[in-house]
Amino acid sequence: MVKKILAGVIGLPFLCFALAGRAENGYYERNFVISDTSDKKDTLTGEAVPASDPKKEFSEFSFTSYLPHGTVESQLNPQMISFVQGYIKQYGKKMEEMRDWGRPYFDMMDKILTQHDLPKELKYLAVIESYLKTNARSRTGAVGPWQFMPATAKNMGLRVSKKYDERKDFAKSTHAASKYLTNLYSMYGDWLLVIAAYNGGPGKVDAAIRKSGSRDFWTLQKYLPAESQKHVKKFIATHYMMEGQGSITTATKKEETKESLANTSVAAETTGSKTQSINGRYNSFVIMKHISIDIASFNRLNPNFDKLIAFNGSYELRLPNDKMDIFLAKKPVILDESMQLLLNSGTN
Repeated sequence: MVKKILAGVIGLPFLCFALAGRAENGYYERNFVISDTSDKKDTLTGEAVPASDPKKEFSEFSFTSYLPHGTVESQLNPQMISFVQGYIKQYGKKMEEMRDWGRPYFDMMDKILTQHDLPKELKYLAVIESYLKTNARSRTGAVGPWQFMPATAKNMGLRVSKKYDERKDFAKSTHAASKYLTNLYSMYGDWLLVIAAYNGGPGKVDAAIRKSGSRDFWTLQKYLPAESQKHVKKFIATHYMMEGQGSITTATKKEETKESLANTSVAAETTGSKTQSINGRYNSFVIMKHISIDIASFNRLNPNFDKLIAFNGSYELRLPNDKMDIFLAKKPVILDESMQLLLNSGTN
């Protein structure tokens, strides 16, 4: 059910507004599939916003984090909306196919990344680096599924010679990539900067930080090479396509901290609350009126209530203990009034 909801959420923007950009054709060099040259004009930077009101429509492009004590809705950075839409349009079919044939590789990478105490979602970096091809080779000499240059590979413990190149060994190169990603995270403490540094090198990221005076990717990105900017955005888009939602690897440190605080707030608020499975076209405002709860508290405990109950016909309603008791006592009246409101509004 969670996947169904997320799939529905990720598809809504296509109905809400037209694409604000177009997908740029990638170049195919040997085994590269998802790649592009840095000297092409970048027509899909992700900077454009939808023609419709972004404040109104952006809420459609969100994902929900399911927590032990409740739920928190998180949103995709507005600078990424048009990019993700274009990327899904161009690569969605390939990503869907990769879910099947790439499963053994994903399972192996999950295990190795976990051993290194890294987020499993970092495996999608290998997707945009090489399309999971062990013999992928870039024009600059990067090789393997994680696209290591010879010097970096050797520094991470891989053997690189004419006779044997461990950059092509999926397991060994994933261990090496894990070490390198760990080193980069110790430098930046921000996964988007880590991904930018993985592509362009720490020197480029350090220079962008100095020039911008910021460590926030969305602020300093214009000081990065175009290829590194797009690399980060491709990672985020791939993550959304494969997972149906974001994670700490698709957020800046500031965004991650903000969500962590929101999670803590919800966890605290949901202590002493109850959940109840409900079916039928209940209306949030009718519920709030009858149980005397403010809209902010209700929405924090029940994100996207009206949209999801209309879509699924059911919902796991969460309310403070005393409010749930009132709801259960007035349940028939609340449902009847909700249905009357629906009929009077002319909504099917």
